[in-house]
Parts: sequence; C-alpha cells; structure tokens
Amino acid sequence: MRRPSALWLGTAALTLLTLGWAAALVWALWNDMAVSERETLQSLLRPRLALVLLLALLLPALLALLLRRWWRRYPRAATRLRDGVATMATANAEHRVALSGAPEMRALCEAVNSFADVHSALRREVDTRVGDANTRLAQERTRLATLMSQLTQGVLVCNAEGRILLYNASAAALLEPDDDQADSAALAPLGLGRSIFGVLERDAVLHALEQVARRAEQRAAQPVAHFVTTRRRAGREGAATAQDPARLEPAPAQDLARPELAPAQNLARPELTPAPQGQLLRAQLALVQDEPGGSGGFVLTLEDITRSVEVEGRRDAVLQQLTEGTRSSLANLRAAVETLEQHPQMDAVLRTRFTAVVSQEAARLSNQVQAALHAGGDPLPRAWPREDILAGDLVFALRRSVEAGLKLATSFDGPESPLWLQLDSHAMVQALAHLLSCLSAALGVGEFEFALLDEGRHARLEMRWSGVPLEAGRLQEWAQQTFPLGADGRRVTPQQVLSGHGAELWSQADLATRRHRLCVQLPTAPAQPIRRAAPLHSRPVYYDFDLFHQAGQSSVLDDMPLAQLSCTVFDTETTGLAPQEGDEIISIGALRIVNARLLHQESFDRLICPRCALQPESQQIHGITAQMLAGQPTLEQVLPLFARFAQDTVLVAHNAAFDLRFLELARQRTGVKFEQPVLDTLLLSSLVHPGHHDQEHRLEHIAERLGVPVLGRHTALGDAIVTGEVFLKMLPLLAERGIKTLGQAREASRQSPYAKLAY
Repeated sequence: MRRPSALWLGTAALTLLTLGWAAALVWALWNDMAVSERETLQSLLRPRLALVLLLALLLPALLALLLRRWWRRYPRAATRLRDGVATMATANAEHRVALSGAPEMRALCEAVNSFADVHSALRREVDTRVGDANTRLAQERTRLATLMSQLTQGVLVCNAEGRILLYNASAAALLEPDDDQADSAALAPLGLGRSIFGVLERDAVLHALEQVARRAEQRAAQPVAHFVTTRRRAGREGAATAQDPARLEPAPAQDLARPELAPAQNLARPELTPAPQGQLLRAQLALVQDEPGGSGGFVLTLEDITRSVEVEGRRDAVLQQLTEGTRSSLANLRAAVETLEQHPQMDAVLRTRFTAVVSQEAARLSNQVQAALHAGGDPLPRAWPREDILAGDLVFALRRSVEAGLKLATSFDGPESPLWLQLDSHAMVQALAHLLSCLSAALGVGEFEFALLDEGRHARLEMRWSGVPLEAGRLQEWAQQTFPLGADGRRVTPQQVLSGHGAELWSQADLATRRHRLCVQLPTAPAQPIRRAAPLHSRPVYYDFDLFHQAGQSSVLDDMPLAQLSCTVFDTETTGLAPQEGDEIISIGALRIVNARLLHQESFDRLICPRCALQPESQQIHGITAQMLAGQPTLEQVLPLFARFAQDTVLVAHNAAFDLRFLELARQRTGVKFEQPVLDTLLLSSLVHPGHHDQEHRLEHIAERLGVPVLGRHTALGDAIVTGEVFLKMLPLLAERGIKTLGQAREASRQSPYAKLAY
C-alpha cells in the first residue's frame, strides 16, 4: 500500500487540533456559566445538534482545501525548487526551475534562475578553456586511434585484472564472430570491461604472464612473451570436444625392405604432429609498468596464423613425401644408369631390360611428384607452432607447475642457463608435467632435481630423482597417454608434443648411486641478448589510461559503486502491449556502459520476425512494418546473441517491467534466461524527483529535464541510447540522496510506488 502523503497527515492533525481547541473553549465557557445560562444554552443547541455535527464533519474538507492551497504555494513549490537546483548543479546546468507557488516562492525561483544564468556564463567560459585542452587531447586520441586502426595485427590493452581497456578493429575482426556463424552464440563476447580470460585460453595467458614477470625481475628493457593460442568458447572449462582435434592420423607404413630408407626408431622421433584445429592466433604479451616493480596491465598483439601454419605444414609434408618417397626410385635410376655406362657392350636384351627400368623408375618418380603436389588440396598435418624462450624460463615454469599442481618439492642444480629454445612452452610444460606426474605416482617419488646441460645445437634437460629406476617400457607407455591441453578440451600425448618440436626423450638409471634421470633433448635457438631497462623516469609517456586503476567487477555486485558497473542498456519494440495475449518482441536495441561511459561503438540492434500479426496502434508508435520484418531472424536466433552481448553486465531499461515480462515469456521458447541485476530509470527518476507527477516520469520528460537530446525515439536502439544518457545523468543525483551502490539503488527502487507495476 502507498503510505499516506504529508498533505493528508497534516489535514488530520489540523482537524484534531481545531476540534480540540473548540472542545476546550466550550468546556471553559460551560464551567464559567450559571445554571440558568447552561439551561438556556442547552435549549438553544439541542434542536441544532445536527447542524453542529454537519459543520464538524465539513471542517476537515475545509481545512484540506486551505492546507492544499498553502501546500502548493510553499512546501511543494520548495520541493520542486530543491529538485530543480539539484538538477542544475549536477546533471543539467541549462535547466531552470519553473515559477510556481506564492509570490515569495516565485521571487525565490527568479533569484535562483538569475544565479543560474550567472553560473552558466562562468561555466561556459571555463568550458571553453577546457574545450581547448580537450581538443588537443582529442587530437592525440585521434592519432592513436588512427595508428591502431591501420595496424594489421589485433591489439588489446588490459589492466592488471585482465579487463579489456582498449582494442582495435583488427582485434574485433579476429575475436568477434559474425552473427551468421552457427556457433556465434557459443563464443565469449569481446568488449571493453570484459575479461580477456573469457576470450582467450586462460592457461596460455597466465603462462605468458608468468614468463613476462620473470623477465621483468631480470630487469629486461621490454619484458615480452610469445605464445600460440585459440579462440575460447563461452562456458568451456576444459570439457572435451565431440571430436578430438589433436588426434593423429595413422603414420604411413615404412619401407622396411630397404634398411637405408627406414628412419631411426626413437620414442619421440621427429615427425609432423598436428596442432589444434580451428583458428590459431600468435600472441605477443608485454607488460605496462607504471612504477618500479609494479604492473599496471599488459598489451596483447594478435595475429591469425591459421593459414600460414597450414601452408607450412603442407609444405613440410610435401617435402617429406618427396624426400622419403623418391629415394627408392632415385637409387634404382642411378644403379641402372651406372650399369649401362660401365657395360657399353651389353647385349640388346639386357640393355632393353635396364632401359625399361630407367623408364619405369622415371615414370614412378614423376607420379610421386605429381601426387605430392596434388596432396596440397587434402588436409595435411601441421607443424607445431613455436616461440623463443630462455631455457631457464622453461625450467622455472616447469618447476612452478610441478610444485603447484603435483605438490612435489623441486630444486635446480647449476647456474642460470643462457640457452635459448624454440618451442611452445605451454604445451611442453604440460607434457613434461604429465610425465613427472605418472613417474611420481608409479615410483613414489616426492622430489625432483632439475639440471640444464649445453650440448651445442641441443640443450638437455635432466629431471633427477633418487630411489627406484624407471623401465623404458613404462616411459613409452606414459608417452602415449593423452592429457588435456588448453581450455577447449583437446587431448594430446607427450609424444606428439615432443615429436612436433624435434625433441628426444629417454631415461637413464645409475644403480650405483641410485640417482636416476629422465632426459629431454631440445633444439636450441640463436641467443637473444637481454637489454637492460632504462630508469623509469626517462621512459616517455605516450598515453594515459585512467582505466588502468579501475577496480574489476567482483562477484558481489551489490557493494560496487554505480559509476563502476558494467551495464547493458536495452529497449524492445513489440507487436502490441499485451504479452499475456501473445504479443512478441520484434526489435531489440542495446548499448554497453563501461566506466560511466556509453559505448556507441559496442551496440546491438536486431529486427525479429514474429509469429503473430502487428497491432495497428503499436505500428503507429514504432513505425516497424510487416514488410520490414519479412525474412528477419526469429526470436530463437536473436535472443541467444543478445544474451551473449549482455553477459556479465547489469541490465538497465526504462519501465523495465514491460521488457522483462516479454523476455520471461520468451524463455519457454528459447531457453535463454536473464538472471543479472536490473535497474529501471523509471524507478530511479521517482527517487531523484519525488515531487513530480506520473507524466513527468516518462522518458522524454526525464530527458528534457536532464538536458539529454532525444533522437530516434520509439526505436529500440534510439530509446536505449536515451535511457543510457539519462541513467548516467542520474548518477550524481542519486549520490546526493545517499544512493551510491547497486545494492542501495535496488533497495530504494523497491520502495518506489512504480515498483508495483505488472504486465
């Protein structure tokens, strides 16, 4: 129920006070009268008692009229004046209070407006000076945006918590799928304020961050890390895919009849090993250091290497087929030609036989070349992508993985190694950690000692332990076991990882000292000198990102300030106004708010083909016709895309109960459920402007009061833009009333009389 207003409470109090005063007066006069006077008074009042009661009953109405007139002239006018002053001070400096109330209140309103005119003039002068400074800053931003837009590589800037602060068009093209893709709704969205760990594989990024942090400890001038990763799907936490993308095709049978053509058998012999199928991204990660020893975030540059890796894999496969498949033909050709040269007097029959051998082997060789060239159209295995990394960094990462994941003690024997390796460090660490896990579980080993040995073109990594030696057969068995690599659930074997890097694996047992070792031989890369960093004060400042210091979105949103929320402002257009009678959504428009800024470049605007007819009265409002909706996607196709767009944000709408009712009814058809918090600008308006009547809380009236231009009214995206601007203008007005956090806004909204609206 609505609480009684101050007007009616005042009327009741004043009525009781008047009746009490009259009763006290009658009682005093009654006690002062003589008996004869009392009898005379009674004889006069008794026949007129009904009239007295009628006057008493009319007294509240008379007092209410007088009090309402006084209320309009003073308290209500003062309330509207207070709301107007607050609006001018915080939201719209050009707003002026309406002249209302008694002459004194009108004079006060005129004085306030005159003061506002003077204040606006001074503010415009200040704004002119600030505008000049902002123009110069905007020029710098434009140069930065132009430079980033021209980059062919995707660039993302993230804060220390992994929230995306900036990205260019190339990054959007790489990471944001097209709506017509079948799996677009399953991909995590890209946008400002969202987490990079929802877009790229979390383990790969964290592994790179560990490498860069270690390089920063070594005071490298530009601590960077390179890694290869894939686009991550929303909601995938390492679940296996229906088809293992890293499964190896059976190797071709070797020609065992010719020993010189059979490759040496090795546990991890170099062969072409397929990397993960799908989109491959080469990433470079660099820290952004804002103080000595501290990180303000990191920069990621991305490049799609899917095609280049595929081409390289095809080229290597073709070369392998040409080199290994033509040895026999070349050997037979050479033998036949040498025989013909050494025996020029050979009889005709034998010469014919050798000539036939030359012809057959030449034809066979030609066919093999043609087959190798035509094989380019078939899916061929890919070479494993690699990066340059210090051998010491690889050992450091492997020790961290063993200590944190396997809970085993580790140590390092020897000085810091200057060797450089060329490999996928994340995959190599996971493969070796899997082998050590199997070894520890089978032999009961609780501690490993690591050592690095320089062997010229190769580096040997030794993992030593004391106790029971390892059988070669068991090592081969473990090397063939699969383990999950990456968040997309693909499974590979340690042998595949080692083979893809040209590495060799073996074990050595020392029965005398009972000190055994697991050895991995890795190819080295040319040395990369580490340049020392210059002092921090001499580093040039190219740009200043305030968002580096913005707190991330926590799991408990109610305690977060409204200005720090990531929001999705949305609006819908419908076939009619009765969702319970079958009306449906025909348009959804939305934008995102990050760091109290409305991001026009991150918008969502879709038309939807409904199952029911358009109501004429609704069509007159939004102007959407049946011809415009013909051929548009259905609600089942659009709503999952909108849910992905609004993921991990607070929903904001005007008169949100109407839109949410349609979304709730659509859940039965689409299975899409919106469970995030919702803020309603209609309810918030009743909180910041309680002295205004119902019509003044319509969206266009609120926008006019707050100085928000209304463009594209009664279109979903246009109304969403106006709602977003109105919401941002309301934030300082809400703060003045003590409403600063999401929890406070939701609780205050529940007390609004408009919170009872239902559809």
